[in-house]
Amino acid sequence: MAPLTLLNDSDLSFPDPKHALLEPNGLLAIGGDLSTNRLINAYQQGIFPWYNDDSPIMWWSPDPRCVIFTHKFHVSKSFRRFLAKKSYHVTLNKCFKDVVIGCQQPRTYQKETWINDDIVAAYERLHHQGSAHSVEVWSGDQLVGGVYGVMTDNVFCGESMFSRHSNASKVALYYLSQFLAQHGIEIIDCQIPNDHLASLGAVTLNRNQFLKLLLVKPSGKLELIDWSIKLMSNDV
Repeated sequence: MAPLTLLNDSDLSFPDPKHALLEPNGLLAIGGDLSTNRLINAYQQGIFPWYNDDSPIMWWSPDPRCVIFTHKFHVSKSFRRFLAKKSYHVTLNKCFKDVVIGCQQPRTYQKETWINDDIVAAYERLHHQGSAHSVEVWSGDQLVGGVYGVMTDNVFCGESMFSRHSNASKVALYYLSQFLAQHGIEIIDCQIPNDHLASLGAVTLNRNQFLKLLLVKPSGKLELIDWSIKLMSNDV
């Protein structure tokens, strides 16, 4: 096993993800910065940042990897009934920063969040550059849920989601899946598996399988995806 790599601000390259540590699972490198070019380079190689305020930037490529195949998003009977109630409306890229800030708020079971102000600023730059996107869920004029992430050539790398009302984050992820599937994007990277994601149809792949998928050309044309602000659903 190779020693942990220390990154510097002048070199944007990463070590091969196969050199990631077994414990903690997936830790590949530390240091560097959150520049737009470095982040894009990371996501294209299946690497993402995740760290606490009191630690240096840490870069990860865990094994196994959790993904949702967009055409296999699982809609349970209860969720289908919920969608039929048309409680919310859904938008794309209407208020990206507000979604990130919504994800920044600690959950009831957390004392702190990994999404610090540097992360917010870095992903806002990615959004303005055209690589990071959000889906928002609204109850009237109130933002009640959302999801955001980074689009690579053929994978949407989900970063975080939040919910202030029942099922709001699930609605966001569902509409994101539908939108991506319509444009030939087959994979949402969910990073770390959990029971909630599994209930939505997420599966785990080993690292090599996931990295190979990053190299597969999408069936649609990425440049034809319209990421402009839009209403995705009047009421769901």
